[in-house]
Amino acid sequence: MENIDLKSLSLELKVGQLFFIGVPGPTIDEVTARLLDRVHPGGVCLFARNIREAQQTRDLLDGITDHVGSRPFLCLDQEGGLVDRLRRLITPMPAPNRLPNRETAAEFGRVVAEVVRRLGFNMDFAPVVDVVDELRSRTTNGLFSRTFGSTPGDVASFAEAFIGSLESGGCVGCLKHFPGLGASEVDSHEELPLVNISEDELYSVDLAPYKHLLTDSVVHAVMVAHAAYPNVDLQERDQNGKLLPSSLSVNFVTGLLRQQLAFDGLVITDDLEMGAIVRNYGIGEACKLAIKAGVDVLAICAGVESINEGYDAVLEGVRSEHIPESRIDQSLDRIARTKQLLHEPLPFDARRLEELSAAIADLNNRLN
Repeated sequence: MENIDLKSLSLELKVGQLFFIGVPGPTIDEVTARLLDRVHPGGVCLFARNIREAQQTRDLLDGITDHVGSRPFLCLDQEGGLVDRLRRLITPMPAPNRLPNRETAAEFGRVVAEVVRRLGFNMDFAPVVDVVDELRSRTTNGLFSRTFGSTPGDVASFAEAFIGSLESGGCVGCLKHFPGLGASEVDSHEELPLVNISEDELYSVDLAPYKHLLTDSVVHAVMVAHAAYPNVDLQERDQNGKLLPSSLSVNFVTGLLRQQLAFDGLVITDDLEMGAIVRNYGIGEACKLAIKAGVDVLAICAGVESINEGYDAVLEGVRSEHIPESRIDQSLDRIARTKQLLHEPLPFDARRLEELSAAIADLNNRLN
């Protein structure tokens, strides 16, 4: 593939590359076209509201690519189980916690990779590598069925097999939710989770899958959670004395992920419109804090006004030199490096999608 030089872009286009955005509906209507023209996002993430039929989904993704005019990340959260964006199109996929071994996880990854690439995607925000054991499963954080196994070893092993198949199938994966939400007691979609674990537990349990996967596997992207860890020395407070979410924290993003774990791939925020962020920070302020913390990509997944507000805030931050342009150039290097890994979509083939749907049904039957 050709070399991608994002640092030669205008400042407006540079800032656009830092955003993964959602779009309103299943077509490129006037609102969506105006948003894409204004922000020129580095990536677009589709959700159930965007996905009606297989051909329609492919046409939407192809249209986004043509409209943006550069090679965008085309993403979705296709985990299986509770988080299955494609259930309208093909047989619902099994939840990760139902997969019994590495071999089945690898098989699942192969099927997911081909399905999403036939539809036009090139990136999947999966696997979840949060550790949820029996004790942690009693909480209501919504993660129990979304992760592999119930021990750090099983989570790392099964996720390694899944992401290996996903990547070899031409789809970039993304580990989440760093540094670990398995012990959280609330859902970060609603409020900021306080993960009340010790420093020892964080390192020996929650970070164990990351230590293994970032060392021994091909991992190109990590998504950072919105959470606070009151008993961990890395935990920071904001200027108002509130516990700072990990997604906005220099200590967690740069100190722990970049320096201690030596990860130099793409770092993405979880959706910045979640309650954990919007109840404590405006979108614009959160975007600037995340960039200063060392994040490369800002995910804003629904509101057009929120996307524009975040984009304007980062652009103004760079223009006023509150955010050094050299800081975003570091992220542009990582974005360009990861974009070089993106594959063209596989040919759209409705019959092949039917065969893959049947393969998922067979997998479900074997798991029952």
